[in-house]
Amino acid sequence: MIELFKHGAYLLHGSELVEDTPDAAAVLQQKLGRIPSREEAAQQTMAYGILKAHNTSGNMEKLKVKFDCLTSHDITFVGIIQTARASGLQEFPVPYVLTNCHNSLCAVGGTINEDDHMFGLSCAKKYGGIYVPPHQAVIHQFAREMLAGCGKMVLGSDSHTRYGALGTMAVGEGGPELVKQLLRKTYDINMPGVVAVHLTGKPQKGVGPQDVALAIIGAVFANGYVNNKVMEFVGDGVSNLSADFRIGVDVMTTETTCLSSIWTTDGEIRDFYEIHGRSGEYKELKPGDVAYYDGVVKVDLSEIKPMIAMPFHPSNVYTIEEMNANLEDILADVEKKAQVSLSNNNIEFKLRDKIRDGRLYVDQGIIAGCAGGGFENICDAADILKGKSIGADEFTLSVYPASQPVYMELVKNGRVAQLMETGAIVKTAFCGPCFGAGDVPANRGLSIRHSTRNFPNREGSKVTNGQIASVALMDARSIAATAANKGYLTAATDVDVDFTKPKYFFDKNIYANRVYNGVGKADPAQEIKLGPGIKDWPEMVALTEDILLRVVSVIHDPVTTTDELIPSGETSSYRSNPEGLAEFTLSRKDPGYVGRAKQVRAAETIRRTNACPMQEDQEIGNAFRKVKESYPDLKARETGIGTAIYAVKPGDGSAREQAASCQKVLGGWANIAKGYATKRYRSNLINWGMLPFLLDDEELPFENLDFLFIPGIRKAVKEKAETITGYVVKDKLVPFTLRLGELTDDEREIILDGCLINYYRNH
Repeated sequence: MIELFKHGAYLLHGSELVEDTPDAAAVLQQKLGRIPSREEAAQQTMAYGILKAHNTSGNMEKLKVKFDCLTSHDITFVGIIQTARASGLQEFPVPYVLTNCHNSLCAVGGTINEDDHMFGLSCAKKYGGIYVPPHQAVIHQFAREMLAGCGKMVLGSDSHTRYGALGTMAVGEGGPELVKQLLRKTYDINMPGVVAVHLTGKPQKGVGPQDVALAIIGAVFANGYVNNKVMEFVGDGVSNLSADFRIGVDVMTTETTCLSSIWTTDGEIRDFYEIHGRSGEYKELKPGDVAYYDGVVKVDLSEIKPMIAMPFHPSNVYTIEEMNANLEDILADVEKKAQVSLSNNNIEFKLRDKIRDGRLYVDQGIIAGCAGGGFENICDAADILKGKSIGADEFTLSVYPASQPVYMELVKNGRVAQLMETGAIVKTAFCGPCFGAGDVPANRGLSIRHSTRNFPNREGSKVTNGQIASVALMDARSIAATAANKGYLTAATDVDVDFTKPKYFFDKNIYANRVYNGVGKADPAQEIKLGPGIKDWPEMVALTEDILLRVVSVIHDPVTTTDELIPSGETSSYRSNPEGLAEFTLSRKDPGYVGRAKQVRAAETIRRTNACPMQEDQEIGNAFRKVKESYPDLKARETGIGTAIYAVKPGDGSAREQAASCQKVLGGWANIAKGYATKRYRSNLINWGMLPFLLDDEELPFENLDFLFIPGIRKAVKEKAETITGYVVKDKLVPFTLRLGELTDDEREIILDGCLINYYRNH
C-alpha cells in the first residue's frame, strides 16, 4: 500500500523512480546517457523553483522568503494585528485575508466574538485588507477559491494552510511570522528537504481523500520521515484524482509535520480555476526531467482501503476492515495508548463498551471544515444516504459545507434536501468541530469526523471536569455508510451506491455581495474598533545576563500537542486578551502550572521595580543564596527570574502562537526539550523571546519545581555558543549542558530583546 524509500531518489520524466543506492549511477547512465549530480537534480523539483522565485537572500541554502498573500482567522488575527501595530504597522503590504470561521457562532463570552469581528473589519478598512464575515467560508476554502494561484506562496496563521493541490506552496505558522511579513520582513529558513509522494493507480470505489491521507500519516508521522520537509506529489496516479480529492489529501499533510506541500498540476486544476473565474492563476507545474528527492513515499492508490484514525492522534490508523475484524483487541490497545494522554487525570477511558452485538457503535458523525466540507465529499455522502435514515437513537449526523458557494450549489442540486430527509443536520461554514466548539458529544461519546484532528478534547469535552469523549477520523463516505447503518461502523466500500458526481458551479456573487475587499484602499483615518475584551500585550523585558529559572511543569509524554499547552474550544474566545487566555495554560495537562508560574512571575515583577525579589519569596531567596555561594558577585536586581517547562517533544499540532505566548505572559523564559515537534512551535517560542533549549542527556538532570541557574546566557546567545552550561540548584550547583540549536542573527536579537515587539521597537 505504502512504501518508504530508505534513500533519496531520482525521478525521471515525472514518473520513473531510481533510488539513490550504490548502483544508481549505472542505472542513470543507461537511461540518460549521463549521471546528473544530486545538487543539479535537486534544483529540478517544483518546490525548489517556487522557493527560488520567492527568496530574497540570493542564497538558496539560507532562504529569506516573501509571500504573495497572507490569511488568518478570528482567533489569530487580533493578536497578529495588535503585535504589528505595536511594532509600527502602517498598511498591509500584500493581500491579507481575515476570515471569521472559528468564533463565528458568537456563543461564548458575551460580545467578545463579535467585537473581534468588528476589530477585523475596521483593520481591513484602515490597513487595506480583505474581510470575510462569519459563516461565509472556512479560512482554507476561501483561500482555495479566491487566493491560491499556481506558483504562488501563501502564509497563514493556521496549521492547515495547505494549497499544494492547486499549485500553491502554503505554510502554516504562528502569528509572529505573519507580523514579519506585514512589516515587510522575511520568513527565514534553511532550504528544506523535499520528499516525493509518488502516486500510482486509482482509488477503489468508496475510498476518499481522508482514507489516502490517513494511510500516509500512519506511515510517516512516528518516524519523522517528512518532518519540516516539503511533500511533493508526483506520479501518474495524480491524474486519477479530482481537484477536490487532491485538496482533501493535501490539507491533511499538516498532520505529517511537514513544512509545506506542492502537487503537479494538469487539466483538473486548470478547470478548477476556470470554474472559480480565475483562469489566469493556472499554469502547469511539474518537476524537471531529472529531479532529486531526499526521500520517497510511494503510494499505490488502488490498494488504499477505508481507514479510521482512533483516539488520540491522526497517525493511530487502522483499516476499517481490520477494526471490525479485531474490535476487542484494537479497542483495548487504543485504551492503553490513551493513558499516555490522560495520565494526569483521574478518569477512566473506555471504548470497548461501544461494542454492541459484536459491532462498533458510534454516537455521532461530522463532515466539516477544510478537510471534510468540500463539494465532492458531501455529494458522495448524500448519494450513499439517499433514501436512508440515520435513525432515532443516539447517533446524530451534522454536515458543514466549507463555504456559502458550496452550500448554495448543494441547495440548488438537491443534496441538502436529500441529507435533511435522512435526519442529518446541514449547517453553515464553521471550523468548530475541528477544535472542540460545536457538536460536542455526550460524556463517553465516540464521534467519527471527516475533520483534521482527533487530539484529546478536540471534540470539546473537559477531562478536568470529569468528562471524556473522543474522536475517530474517517472519510465522509464511510461516515455516510455508518450513518446509513444507524451508527454501526461501516466502510463505504461495503455499500452499494451509484456516485452521481454532479458538476460544480461557483457563484461569485456571494462573495461580491458580502466580502469587504480593501486591497489597495487603505484608509489611515479609519478608527479601529476595540471591544473591552481586546487587550494589548503586556510589557516584556530583555534577556538579562544571568537567569534563575524554576521548572514549573515536567511532561514525559513522547509528544506534547499545542492543544495540551493551551487548550482549544471555548478558550478561543479569550485569544484577544493575553492575560485572560493565559489562565488556561496547560489547564488540561497540568492544572497546577498557572499558580506555580504566577508565584515566580511575582518575584520577577518585583525585580523590575528595582526592589529585591529575594526578600518576598523564601524559596527563590534560598535558591539565589545558594547560587551566590559560587557566584558572589551576582546581583538580585540584575538577575532575571522566570519559569521553564520541560517536555520531551512539544509543539505537535496547531500553529497557534498562544501555546508559547501564554507561557511568556506568565513569566516563562524557556522551554527545555529533547526536540521540537514542529518548526512553527519553535519559531513561536523564539518570537516571544523564549529560549528554545535542547537537552541531549538521556536522564533528566532536574525535577519539577527545581531551580536552574544559567549564567552568562545573554553572552552565550549573542556569541553563538554551541553549548551552554546550566546548574541545577541543590545543596550544591550540579552542572548540565544545554543547546539552543541553530538560530538566525535576527532570531538571536529577538531573544535578546525579549520578544518580537521589542525587537521592532529597538530596530
